[in-house]
Amino acid sequence: MRAIVILWVVLVLVSCKKEMVKTVTMKEDVYALADDSYGGRQTGTDGELMAAEYISNRFKEIGLLPKGISGEYTQTFTFTPSANPHEQAEFTNTTEDGSVTGTNVIGYIDNKAETTVVIGAHYDHLGMGGEGSLYREGDAVHNGADDNASGVAVLLRLAKDLSNKGIQVTGNNFLFIAFSGEEIGLLGSNFFVKNPTIDTKKVSYMVNMDMVGRLNEENTVAVHGVGTSPRFKQTLFANNDQGLKIVEYESGIGPSDHTSFYLADIPVLHFFTGQHEDYHKPGDDADKLNYEGMEKISNYILNIVDDLDGAEKLVFRKTKNENEEVPAFKVALGVVPDYLYNDGGMRIDGISEDKPAQKAGLQKGDIVIKLGDLETQDMMSYMKALSTFEEGMTTKVTVKRGDEVIVKDVTF
Repeated sequence: MRAIVILWVVLVLVSCKKEMVKTVTMKEDVYALADDSYGGRQTGTDGELMAAEYISNRFKEIGLLPKGISGEYTQTFTFTPSANPHEQAEFTNTTEDGSVTGTNVIGYIDNKAETTVVIGAHYDHLGMGGEGSLYREGDAVHNGADDNASGVAVLLRLAKDLSNKGIQVTGNNFLFIAFSGEEIGLLGSNFFVKNPTIDTKKVSYMVNMDMVGRLNEENTVAVHGVGTSPRFKQTLFANNDQGLKIVEYESGIGPSDHTSFYLADIPVLHFFTGQHEDYHKPGDDADKLNYEGMEKISNYILNIVDDLDGAEKLVFRKTKNENEEVPAFKVALGVVPDYLYNDGGMRIDGISEDKPAQKAGLQKGDIVIKLGDLETQDMMSYMKALSTFEEGMTTKVTVKRGDEVIVKDVTF
């Protein structure tokens, strides 16, 4: 009888222990990081430190090794913000008046492999608004659920999956980095590349997730950096079992943290589900995200990492920087382009108030196929056409609206 009682007590304790080790979902991670109490996670604020502590604790729960400084998960960097928003902030070795300290959070899976894969996502955002905000009605908490609690949630899911010994993805080590300072100039990733906590010469490639929380009905995801290694293109399309529509971009240069690694001659892949009307506004909240879509993206990235596992260090290839090809123009139509659309023309994803497009009667979803006499087959040809106009000029804009072709007069 005594043995039966002891066995019962042991079973109860084991059962309680299992209940205590609760699986945290991506939705729960997003809701935690995008909570008002974090104050928008601006670099150098208490809210950023709260978020860094949350991510550190999640890394510890998952079982990642600390790979920051002095045996911790964190790596801090201090900088002096520039008074000119068009100039880069400067790193400094001392804490002085006007300086700000940011915090990267870094965890590691040591598979005793020769090469390492870096998986990153920034966790900082705009705080109460400020210079980067598109909100013009005063201070308000910018929770940044999509930008970029979504990327951090996918990072945490991948860390959990790749820590699972049953998956056997062990041909690479994995370094997980939640960057700060992205919104003010990719500072956290820039600092890490210049002050790495591992040997970056042994990094095979880097994966970055920034704004992956709003997968649309067409399941479209943009993947940047496809040209930075010869292996990427085939791998991307061979592992798409999630029904995703992939819009690929060759360049390793872009407005997110993968750029810092590309500039250090490391192949990169950057995943992005597109801009939306809540971008850099207080409305970017957790209840608006597509969590099933985030599951698809997480599974897709895991497939890619698994396929590349055990391969030799990937060959790096420089790419043409598409940003350098953008023509200069003196006027704007006043629209937000749909960067995920690539079926001919330039699809409008948003209309700015009191701008030429709104005054001309254009609508969200219209596909611009001609400006004046110039055809616009894609984003680049649209920008080249726009660059031929000057303020005060009037022309005709031709759009497809459903099955109908509509011509409107627009004055710049």
